[in-house]
Amino acid sequence: MRAFSFFGRSSSLWWRRGIAPSSILLSRSFCTDNSNGLQSSRVKIFDRDLKRKQRDRAAWLMRAKDSFVDATAENILDRLEDCKRLFPSALCLGGSLEAIRRLLNSRGGIEKFVMMDTSYDMVKLCKSAEQDAPTENIETSFMVGDEEFLPVKESSLDLIISCLGLHWTNDLPGAMIQCRMALKPDGLFLAAILGGETLKELRIACTVAQMEREGGISPRVSPLAQVRDAGNLLTRAGFALPGVDVEEYIVRYQSALDLIEHLRAMGETNALLQRNKILKRDTALATAAIYDSMFAAEDGTIPATFQVIYMTGWKEHPSQPKAKSRGSATISFKDVQKQFGSGS
Repeated sequence: MRAFSFFGRSSSLWWRRGIAPSSILLSRSFCTDNSNGLQSSRVKIFDRDLKRKQRDRAAWLMRAKDSFVDATAENILDRLEDCKRLFPSALCLGGSLEAIRRLLNSRGGIEKFVMMDTSYDMVKLCKSAEQDAPTENIETSFMVGDEEFLPVKESSLDLIISCLGLHWTNDLPGAMIQCRMALKPDGLFLAAILGGETLKELRIACTVAQMEREGGISPRVSPLAQVRDAGNLLTRAGFALPGVDVEEYIVRYQSALDLIEHLRAMGETNALLQRNKILKRDTALATAAIYDSMFAAEDGTIPATFQVIYMTGWKEHPSQPKAKSRGSATISFKDVQKQFGSGS
């Protein structure tokens, strides 16, 4: 578990320094649900158009350096150093694009790097940052696209990274299947999503305040995946050698209002379709007061928990280790026990 502090207020197509790399892009996006390219997922949880607008706003509010976002990006990029192979072509999907670009530091042997987001303003921000501080020895491209309709050719990438972005997709398994299809054999998928324990303090404060002021509750914090679901998601998407680990970050703020401002700067505010679009002033003030009374530390700061689930998966390749088939063992555990004893 890691702790950070944030005090005070936050301030703060297709390009390849010109053109998008046509070698990996389709003329239209593809979807896993049916053959006509239209998503048929029956359950719509998030308002994707609203989320795009929120990320447009976040591009203007984003902090130059965000300790929580940087720690998450650094953690996911560290996994590249554990791999013996190189990844010449890579795609970064939504979420913390700028942090990934800034902290990459030539890890993974990436030669061509495509950065994609649903927000034009966010892509424009990353392009401007790349022009100001170019990534050495990497041909960086930028494009506007949607994770739910991935506009990438099948088997065209060695690596796909998604840092704090996929948890806003309506069809997370479908998006992950598209990622697997876009990878070359033995390609790597790395993702970090917010887990179900994220903002648990805010959920409690909102629930209590709404019950007191309005006599009922409406969803104010988006539903998120649980740790136990992450492995199933990787398996369902068809990834080999799935790996899941989790880390909790405790971020401290001067007030609940500073927390909300930070969420806006990250583009992580509520985008539920079934949300209540009106938040009464007295309910908001009650939420802040309850948050402070229930969770404030001795120094007056309030904590906010961010649970990050890291997922790793590989596209199948004959060189990868595989589990032996059931019944193929040649040594009995009873024989092992007889040889080495019971240990008591």
